[in-house]
Amino acid sequence: MSQSPFQKFQKKKKNSVIKEEFRQEKKKYRKDRNAFFEEKKKEEYAARQAKKGGMATKAADAAKGKPATAEKADKPRGAAKTPHTKSAKAIAANDNAPTGIMPLNKFMAHCGVCSRRDAVELINAGKVKVNGKVATEPGYKVDEKDEVIYNGKKLFVTKNLVYILLNKPKDYITTTDDPQGRKTVLQLIKQATSERVYPIGRLDRNTSGVLLLTNDGDLTQKLSHPSYEIKKIYEVRLDKPLTKADFDKIVKGLKLEDGEILIDSLAYADNKDKSIIGIELHSGRNRIVRRIFEHLGYDVKVLDRVMYANLTKKNVERSKWRYLSEKEIRLLKYMNTSKKK
Repeated sequence: MSQSPFQKFQKKKKNSVIKEEFRQEKKKYRKDRNAFFEEKKKEEYAARQAKKGGMATKAADAAKGKPATAEKADKPRGAAKTPHTKSAKAIAANDNAPTGIMPLNKFMAHCGVCSRRDAVELINAGKVKVNGKVATEPGYKVDEKDEVIYNGKKLFVTKNLVYILLNKPKDYITTTDDPQGRKTVLQLIKQATSERVYPIGRLDRNTSGVLLLTNDGDLTQKLSHPSYEIKKIYEVRLDKPLTKADFDKIVKGLKLEDGEILIDSLAYADNKDKSIIGIELHSGRNRIVRRIFEHLGYDVKVLDRVMYANLTKKNVERSKWRYLSEKEIRLLKYMNTSKKK
């Protein structure tokens, strides 16, 4: 199967159309990037205001004849200065070292156990202990000083964030472990890191292609949330050619058992073989691509995800992996920020 099959779909378009799409894509990313940095500026401004408020309080205390802090009052003149603790601004800007009080499910995500959403299920099931007691509230506030136990082990916030792109083959499942002893995607990346990583989203056992694995809980939450509309592109091989009538039905929208599904685009990969289809969508529903074609009476023989959140498997052979570049990580972090509700 081609490593970049959507190149075949582009050939049918005029150069002017492709250039215009490229311009619109760049414009969209500039908008998302600006929204991301605008949000950062607001956080920094809030941190500065908080700092000014603290300084104003100290000045008021000094005016009343009170020492700003006991430490400062007892400190002899000329003594060496003690190093300052991290400012709120520094903490807000450092995404790789989350600190302070946070909800239990967020804490577990930062520890690299699982995503926040999966952590909620573990906590509700009574599988997590905080300071020796079973925790049942995902929103229970904890910090690094609390003893959080899961699966018999104490959890620690992960400082070393890892981002891995895997070209998943068939016959591997996207879970961290499997009681039935089936092969998991973690077996393919065991040489990549000693950190505990987990896949973002899931691909069926018989679905291949781009899969992202990380221990970054915040990024996992973002890419999994429907409001960010993360783009996915698949190449589908059917048991028979897709008719024009069914092609139009998919484009207009289908009503499945769990509601209506709208796709972003659809194309024949090869005019000579209309059983090979390219489909682009942002829905994260379970087995959605297979169900679209099965609803119309087609059997999906091969399903390959060729793009996820603008990441492709270019130059990554089947069953192989690579680390994301710093630029790719930055793009993921502010992708579709303007769509945030």
